[in-house]
Amino acid sequence: MRPATFIALLRGVNVSGHNRVPMSDLRLACAGLGWTAVQTYIQSGNVLFRAAASAASLEEELERLIERELGLSIPVIVRTAKAWSSCIRGNPFPEASQTEPNLVMLALSKATPKQDAAEQLQARAVGDERIARVGDALWIHFSRGVGRTRLSPALLDRLAGSPVTMRNWRTALKLEELAQSMV
Repeated sequence: MRPATFIALLRGVNVSGHNRVPMSDLRLACAGLGWTAVQTYIQSGNVLFRAAASAASLEEELERLIERELGLSIPVIVRTAKAWSSCIRGNPFPEASQTEPNLVMLALSKATPKQDAAEQLQARAVGDERIARVGDALWIHFSRGVGRTRLSPALLDRLAGSPVTMRNWRTALKLEELAQSMV
């Protein structure tokens, strides 16, 4: 297998003082796994790297590393740069992404979301929140802000069928830009 560029998303790190993961330590640990060109973006657990393995095996490897080195059980979601770009192109809320990029979220789950995940989430949405599924990604436009929703992380996990993590449109675009510069 030839090396490819990957993006790893750690769920719920460095939020309100919980699950503290220093990005410098994470970069060094990932390099210790033999991954190359390792870099992180902001403090919310975004890692870009090159490796010759499947996304699923890299998820497991990074989760074990975090457990062993930091004593934390943190879900990790890994996508290839190609899959990430496909997600970006599938954004169903382009207008909102231009005017409210911090309110449009790309939500990825460890396993392919359940077929009815978007419909189930939409049924629980507040006001004019919008949810759509495109491929294996869920997209959520939190029109009134993430803090005013009923779509909790636990609900997202349950309805998607596996752990979910989200990145706003700005972060999603920046991760794509960084990944493309590594290809």
